[in-house]
Amino acid sequence: MVSRRIHQIKIMSSHTPDLTKQAPRSPRVRLGGYVQLPRMLDKCRAEIAGTNGEYHYNCPLDQEFLGFAGVDAAALKTQVATGAGDGEILDWITANANNKPCSVGIEAWSAQQERRAPNNPDGREYFNAEHLRVAPKRTDFVTWFDYLDIDDHASYGGKV
Repeated sequence: MVSRRIHQIKIMSSHTPDLTKQAPRSPRVRLGGYVQLPRMLDKCRAEIAGTNGEYHYNCPLDQEFLGFAGVDAAALKTQVATGAGDGEILDWITANANNKPCSVGIEAWSAQQERRAPNNPDGREYFNAEHLRVAPKRTDFVTWFDYLDIDDHASYGGKV
């Protein structure tokens, strides 16, 4: 049992970003056509390894993907903990998801996710406050993905 655990840690370390030192992948990066999936996997791997910093797996953004695909967050985390790479995780999602969206459905969902912006007063208030905090002079701060990309960049020393 101990040797298996050591092997899992060793496998995880080769795929695991340290989110205290770098941001996860952009939510725009796709895997199997799905936006935000690579970012969610980065956060999941980092949370398992204890290097997630301020990032959280199964946040509301992750739940958008999990709900669309019909994947249980805990089951996915268990699969990620095996040390499987992105392609293997995608295969597992395809085989185990309750929903089976076709490629056209995935593309439409991903495009909609890329355009998502605050759609209620509380969301707009939070978004506008973050815009002022992170990049008050940026005019391209329109969608939630814009916010995540710009905030990640600024959080790790980038100029906005």
